[in-house]
Amino acid sequence: MPISLDRRSFLAGSAGLIALHPFSLQAGSNQVHLRLMETTDLHVHVFPYDYYADKPRDTVGLARTAAIVNEIRAEASNALLLDNGDFLQGNPMGDYIAYERGMRDGDLHPVIAAMNAVGFDASTLGNHEFNYGLDFLMKSLAGADFPVVCANIAKESGAAPRDDKTLLLPYVLMDRELTDGAGQKHAIKIGLIGFVPPQVMNWDRRHLEGNVEARDILQCARAYVPEMKEKGADIIIALSHSGIGEAQEREGMENASLVLAGVDGIDAIMTGHSHLVFPSSKYDGLDGIDVAKGTLQGKPATMGGYWGSHLGLIDLMLERDAGGWRVVGHASEARPISKRNEDRSITALVESDAKVLASAAQEHEETLAYVRRAVGKTDAPLHSYFALVADDPSVQIVSIAQSWYIAQMLKGTEYEGLPILSAAAPFKAGGRGGPEYFTDVPKGDVAIKNVSDLYLYPNTARAVLVSGAQVKDWLERSAGMFNQVDPGKADQLLLNPEFPSYNFDVMDGVSYQIDLSQPSKYSSKGALENPEANRIVNLTYNGAPIDAEAKFIIATNNYRASGGGDFPGAKGDTIVFEGPDTNRDVIVRYIVEKGTISPRADANWSFAPLPGTSVLFDTGPKASDYASEVQGVDITPAGEGPDGFARFRIDL
Repeated sequence: MPISLDRRSFLAGSAGLIALHPFSLQAGSNQVHLRLMETTDLHVHVFPYDYYADKPRDTVGLARTAAIVNEIRAEASNALLLDNGDFLQGNPMGDYIAYERGMRDGDLHPVIAAMNAVGFDASTLGNHEFNYGLDFLMKSLAGADFPVVCANIAKESGAAPRDDKTLLLPYVLMDRELTDGAGQKHAIKIGLIGFVPPQVMNWDRRHLEGNVEARDILQCARAYVPEMKEKGADIIIALSHSGIGEAQEREGMENASLVLAGVDGIDAIMTGHSHLVFPSSKYDGLDGIDVAKGTLQGKPATMGGYWGSHLGLIDLMLERDAGGWRVVGHASEARPISKRNEDRSITALVESDAKVLASAAQEHEETLAYVRRAVGKTDAPLHSYFALVADDPSVQIVSIAQSWYIAQMLKGTEYEGLPILSAAAPFKAGGRGGPEYFTDVPKGDVAIKNVSDLYLYPNTARAVLVSGAQVKDWLERSAGMFNQVDPGKADQLLLNPEFPSYNFDVMDGVSYQIDLSQPSKYSSKGALENPEANRIVNLTYNGAPIDAEAKFIIATNNYRASGGGDFPGAKGDTIVFEGPDTNRDVIVRYIVEKGTISPRADANWSFAPLPGTSVLFDTGPKASDYASEVQGVDITPAGEGPDGFARFRIDL
């Protein structure tokens, strides 16, 4: 039975507990200490740089992670560096190579060049490797100085997985010499097998349908792992680009790593896809998971965050006996490249590896030029000065792009044909951010870095299935943004200062009004306070009152769909699609495809008339440049507000 160990101790055979320097190697003459290092979900983040914000960022970058790799290699006699997929796509450098420079035969992709510079031993595919098509993928992989394996994607499917003609090698057996505690070298055969979520067939249908097929992860593991053993694998490591999900097996699991760990013959498992860290408190108390020991179903495991934020690390103590090599001790951790301080500032824990920076330096400069130039145009300004009081172009473009994306993703599914609504909120809308904290992209060229002004967070796209009644309650929850007003009274303050703007969802695809004379049905935190309240009035779909029993798809983000903000219909149990793409990437793709966007607000929502009533709200001083263009509401200047804000009046 393998036992756990911490970084300061191994249980070495029967020798008892031996105190070690955390990075030294002390093992018996028949024992080897093997360190497995993992990166996952790099998403082309070579440099510690945020291309959307166009500024350095200490929390990301393979160049930073490489510094930890170098430290570990200097400490350990035996080490393997493995990548767990999603390296080709995910930031503007990836888009620049795919959409601008291209990949000709013989070209070296910058992330592959960086991985070569670090010296990876092997990788598997992630779902995002397919985003640019199979031809782009294969040309990119051709430059890798390391094998890339994937067992469950086949160009031709046979009667069983072993009969498949796989796109890549399903696994590799690496012959290595490892040094034991007495300095003697031992031959060992290390098996590496890779897996990707079978959902790629939905997510990248346009590239994959008719070209490849995907199998269930567990089905392939149970077929190939015994074959690896038959061919002499001493230990087997699973590279699972699949999250740590439920312990109950289901056909076609996207997040299968916990169940996969239980497959007989797998000795250690690298996980990813979820952009989380393992071991971490995120997984405390879940069935089959021991965070303290760093195990999934008793097998050592790790997940190294995303974008190079962490290096996953598994220490294995291997012992040879008459039956071959076996794991007798293990420890798992995920080492960060930065830390967040109490004041929310960031401190870098490592410096960039110069050779990694050099490997992609030219493409980095080309990417900077790419994000700074126009990728499309807008024929209307994109600003959020009035996003809390009227239908708004900066929110509208997000909604339009979300609907466009979800419509594509649901084609061929049971949900195709259902009406698609889209919910989006203004992120930069003053408040505690101050009078300059607003989106403001002028009419004309739109650069990729402008997208960060439209969408601040790295959320991913989601779709939920709700009823017409839940649509109404979703909007009732949003309407908590406003104070209740007295009809016939002048100049009442409109906005509830306790209500964050990112919870003010505007919904496109329906039309509605908000009756401010009614109390809010929900508190600012989402608790039901006034069950009989009805702020949302005249709610229609296609010109008719909405049917409370009808079914609708709402395009949104992972935060909202998973319960963020505590919205009716969005508690994590109504999700029907989990996209592999960030909402920012969706917006960029939409702009690139359309060329010129026309995000004019259509006033699909407004305040219900209250004669003789006016309200006041504060926004940025630059709002005066756009006040006359706002649709569906009568706005006039009302002097200066507090703390540098400008005050405006709305006559209801």
